[in-house]
Amino acid sequence: MKLVSWNVNGLRAIVGKGFEDIFKSFDADFFCLQEIKLQAGQLDLNLEGYESYYNYADRKGYSGTAIFTRIHPKSVQTGIGIDRHDHEGRVITLEYDNYYMVTVYTPNSQSELARLDYRVDWEESFRNFLTNLSAQKPVIVCGDMNVAHNEIDLANPKANRMNPGFSDSERQCFGQLLESGFVDTFRELYPDKTEAYSWWSYRGRAREKNVGWRIDYFLVSGALRDKISRAEIHADITGSDHCPVSLELSI
Repeated sequence: MKLVSWNVNGLRAIVGKGFEDIFKSFDADFFCLQEIKLQAGQLDLNLEGYESYYNYADRKGYSGTAIFTRIHPKSVQTGIGIDRHDHEGRVITLEYDNYYMVTVYTPNSQSELARLDYRVDWEESFRNFLTNLSAQKPVIVCGDMNVAHNEIDLANPKANRMNPGFSDSERQCFGQLLESGFVDTFRELYPDKTEAYSWWSYRGRAREKNVGWRIDYFLVSGALRDKISRAEIHADITGSDHCPVSLELSI
């Protein structure tokens, strides 16, 4: 089974940059998007052979997630069932017989960590949501999680310490998610790989210089650890400030 995750930084914009050709080239069973930045009816995107599921933010032109899948789900849930967290279109969960498929766009803690308190609250709620699912059946979760977990996951760790996405609190929250039973699939296969990034600032030719961050992930429940067959970061694919990441599972 092949899965892809991509923060597209505006789905309407990236459709004009060859998205459909990129989509087809992956030939994935699941293709998950974050930061789609649109509302219902604003885009007519027909991807043959796929069912489409969207979670739109209340605020126009902001956040939002989508999943395109070849595999019809038993059930679909948008959000995590907590009102204070469910107005920004951040989570979609598809249920299948033997697993859950979840995509997430984690809130950014913003400049000067202005939204850090909310971010930490979100992290606890989302972790509880995932562990409750995982108690029922294995979970696959992917998306822009807006955190570089360890120093190896960004180009300039010392300069970025306590900046959004690399604060102690955010890194600790991600660590707690792993400690609760989830596996970072890329690091499972490549524990020491450096210069492997999925996001680059638009400033200072950061992408050209590969001054980036790894903030896009596929995590799986520990029960799926031995099913991980391939995990990749597709830094050659442009069109967004993020690149796609992919996972192959032998299920």
